[in-house]
Amino acid sequence: MKKQEQPIAAEPKNLPVINPNAAGIDIGADRHWVSVPVSRDSKSVRSFACFTADLYAMADWLKQCGIETLAMESTGVYWLPVFQVLESRGFEVKLVNAHYVKTVPGRKTDVLDCQWLQKLHSYGLLSGSFRPDDQICVLRSYIRQRDNLIKSAGVHVQRMQKALTEMNLQLHRVISDITGTTGLNIIKAILGGERNPLTLAALKDGRIKASTQDIAAALKGDYRCELIFILQQELQLYEFYQTQILAIDAQIEQCLAAFADKVDVTKKPLTKPKRRGKKQPGNAPQFDLRTHLYRISGVDFTQIQGFGALTVLILLSELGLDPTRFPTVKHFTSWLGLCPGSRVTGGKVKSSQTRSVVSRAANAFRMAAQTLCRSHSALGAYYRRMQAKMGAPKAITAAAHKLARIFYRLWTSGDQFIDSGVDAYEQRYRERVVNNLKKKALAFGLELTPISDSTQCVS
Repeated sequence: MKKQEQPIAAEPKNLPVINPNAAGIDIGADRHWVSVPVSRDSKSVRSFACFTADLYAMADWLKQCGIETLAMESTGVYWLPVFQVLESRGFEVKLVNAHYVKTVPGRKTDVLDCQWLQKLHSYGLLSGSFRPDDQICVLRSYIRQRDNLIKSAGVHVQRMQKALTEMNLQLHRVISDITGTTGLNIIKAILGGERNPLTLAALKDGRIKASTQDIAAALKGDYRCELIFILQQELQLYEFYQTQILAIDAQIEQCLAAFADKVDVTKKPLTKPKRRGKKQPGNAPQFDLRTHLYRISGVDFTQIQGFGALTVLILLSELGLDPTRFPTVKHFTSWLGLCPGSRVTGGKVKSSQTRSVVSRAANAFRMAAQTLCRSHSALGAYYRRMQAKMGAPKAITAAAHKLARIFYRLWTSGDQFIDSGVDAYEQRYRERVVNNLKKKALAFGLELTPISDSTQCVS
């Protein structure tokens, strides 16, 4: 057995110890290395296997050493069982970002990593990653699995469309969605042996804009046996995923029903949803999701332009119901990676680009921002002004930042969102522009006066 490695550095005497009962854990796939203060045990660094019995043995040893708080580093999902076991035993556990925790260059081992984490944590230099309450984590797991199922179903839709295209059946050219009522009816009829284009076109829904003749022309193709077989298999797989989505929707509804009420919907009912000019998304749950979200959060976030019930569900499943985890709106937008960066060196701003953050919540804000391009609201006017000024990508980030700030304000105050309208926004923007022009004119010793009788006076 190798001799235990020494701590990476001596204890500084001028740095106060904030967490004297701190430990550090370096998470691995098959073994976890744990470091406690040297004075707590003759062998201050131990390794434990990844089995459940070993995790409970780790918790017992940490209790024996008088540990109260722990910091762990991991880049995968191996930390989850360790986190849950230790948290259930009463420890304060912090998951730290491996990108922000760097050991001494050239001395990278598991023993040194856990000792470095223990040292930094004892001096209070580590901050834990955000993790919502356990009830929210359960809901988040369901939502993420539902997203995976929708993506997997989308793969089979693409394969169905590929099989149709290889047979030169240009169904997607005349209808917008081959998995809608018309598309599925026609595909199932084809799999049932029907080849007459006019008979297939007669199956279209009354809301389809394309004429029967156009659909019939698109359905004249080369019906090859092998491609029909592939089309049948892909349709069966797509329908299977739809069944699984319905099953997980039932689990999500049960999970939402278990949340405590923040508002009595019988005394304070929801207002009627605003018409947004678009139908309900095809992948939205079939139960009354909007009422559940209003009941558990106390706020109707769907009043914000760009926010549907499914978007709000994703946000609450990622952020939770406790806004105090983010002290200010700046902390919130910085965590999302939507606010401008601050990279200053030598007194010069090197870059103000936003940080690259992988966050489902941030993606939900960005997706909501993209829907504002045609919105007849103040937020829509703001997006279009930013788009004309900076281009679409930066406009999406700017609009997502504004949506995040509005969300945080409602999240913390419980107020109702009121849209001021396009005209009010344009008027305020015009006033800001005029005020800025007056300030610039005053700086040059000039004065701006409004136009009167088709003349402009500048003195």
